[in-house]
Amino acid sequence: MTPSARLAAAAQILDSLTLDRPVDPQLKTWARANRFAGSKDRRAIADRVYTCLRRQRSAARQGGGDHGRALVFGSLRVQDGLSPDEIDALCTGGYGLEPLTTAERAALAAHPDYTSPAEALDWPDWLWPEAQRAFGADVEPELDALRQRAAFDVRANLLRTTRDGAREALSREGIEASPMPLSPTALRLATGTALTGTKAYRDGLVEPQDAASQAVADLIAALPGETVLDFCAGAGGKTLALAAAMQNRGRVLAHDVDPRRMAVLPERAARAGATIIERVSADQIASGSCDRVLVDAPCSGSGSWRRDPAGKWRLTPARLDALKTAQHDALSRAADAVKPGGFLVYATCSILGVENDDQVERFLHEGSDFNVKTTRAYWPHRDQADGFYAALLQRKKDGSIN
Repeated sequence: MTPSARLAAAAQILDSLTLDRPVDPQLKTWARANRFAGSKDRRAIADRVYTCLRRQRSAARQGGGDHGRALVFGSLRVQDGLSPDEIDALCTGGYGLEPLTTAERAALAAHPDYTSPAEALDWPDWLWPEAQRAFGADVEPELDALRQRAAFDVRANLLRTTRDGAREALSREGIEASPMPLSPTALRLATGTALTGTKAYRDGLVEPQDAASQAVADLIAALPGETVLDFCAGAGGKTLALAAAMQNRGRVLAHDVDPRRMAVLPERAARAGATIIERVSADQIASGSCDRVLVDAPCSGSGSWRRDPAGKWRLTPARLDALKTAQHDALSRAADAVKPGGFLVYATCSILGVENDDQVERFLHEGSDFNVKTTRAYWPHRDQADGFYAALLQRKKDGSIN
């Protein structure tokens, strides 16, 4: 496909997208119906679609509309920095985009008249106060980072190797990896690296996981021989990190309210050599039975909207309220499993205070017998990672109430 045809395909897909559904399956549906598109074509088209979604408001303003063609043109201007003449040169007609109209050229040449700071930074207006609360004077660089393509990090699996060993193994396959400071297991690869075909991945030396997510798993400081519960395990990325930190000694209990999310965990655990992981239901978790509990709660995902940019346009106040209820419920139920003197980590991949500090404060004010040891927010620009929040709490040994 020509560059123009790829852009035309992206515009077509954008016009057909349903944002209340995951984007990836919709891209795959398009690919199955258009088998003439090769793998490089599909990657380029998907990249443009995601760029347009990350920059949806600014691209629409610059491109002069919210339909696919305008979003593609606007994204070429605001993200890629192309001039109207350079954009027009990409419009070759035929299977590609038709040349710019006079109105389109004028829109692309004009300085965009943004209606709000939120529009200029591709952020929902109704969440602007939350962004200001989270980032303060750094709101502009942080929100700008949240509309860029996400980095590609992996975790060195300490059950199979060291970080240096994983780095050397990847290097032998022509993949350069840079250590990341947020976690002693974190390595950053070039965006778009085809990891799953490598021997290092097949042998379980590395697992894809953002550096901030690794840092959250580190915060729980799981020790060999302990019983540790991952209460919202999902696909098990942090579960595997906990088993590695514990050197395969003790028990890692993996639970999720939807057990189907853990379906891939046995395969991942086998590749990683993690033998102490047990999938459990809620009724198998005894009160006060765990040394440490991790609650990676369901959330808006606002800290990872670079990866799921449709998420920020999909979120509504009603949906956020429902998530806050689910977070409170998960935190309260998981806390019951912590032993006296044990530790609890509440975490979200969100930058919204209503999902983070507010939830911890509510939990403590409702008569909890926990104390906060530390809290940590990970920011996309400052920390060069996904946005995350984590609070480390310790249960009082005598069970007294605050």
